[in-house]
Amino acid sequence: MTQDELKQAVARAAIDYVVDGEIIGVGTGSTANFFIDELGQIKHRIKGAVASSEVTAARLAGHGIPVFDLNEVERIAVYIDGADEITNAGAMIKGGGAALTREKIVASVSGQFVCIADGSKLVETLGKFPLPVEVLPMARNAVLRQLAALGGQPKVRTKPGSDEAFVTDNGGNIIDVAGLAIADPVALETQINQIVGVVAVGLFAARGANVCLLGTADGVRTLKF
Repeated sequence: MTQDELKQAVARAAIDYVVDGEIIGVGTGSTANFFIDELGQIKHRIKGAVASSEVTAARLAGHGIPVFDLNEVERIAVYIDGADEITNAGAMIKGGGAALTREKIVASVSGQFVCIADGSKLVETLGKFPLPVEVLPMARNAVLRQLAALGGQPKVRTKPGSDEAFVTDNGGNIIDVAGLAIADPVALETQINQIVGVVAVGLFAARGANVCLLGTADGVRTLKF
């Protein structure tokens, strides 16, 4: 199976976690896009969705799924999103699509977090995928220095084909930290969150996934944490 076929398989499996009559939290990225397409086929079963990015909101709306602002919503039954890496303990690196802050906010108010990923995303130790950190633009260089002191190689994410810093939906910049081997993701998440100027770090460990649907050549594996 191709990587896209694996993503489509887990997206289809995630429909089983959709709670009828409720508002669903939806993530950002290629795997989440497959899920949105599947969700569009059962949109009559749900009240609507909260999106973790403007791109996701547009795709949901394109399927005729009502999109709610989080401030309009009292509860979200389940949040479904992909991951750039996930461990057997349910800790994740997310933010390759630059939506980590909103993803973290929506996940934090959801009753259950279901991660959908192809098998290549399961790792023993987080950090091979560069760790995204969203920062306030004025603090970019100051945060770069502090992230470098942690032992990684931080680099400001730029717009495709440009030297200009990438700008998130929140008006922030992204620093990607390569070269980490994250033995204690909860501790590192706390440490980076305490750096002044950091908006959010793409470690989802203090609040990790409850379930991971992992696409493999042998079918969809279900990991529970």
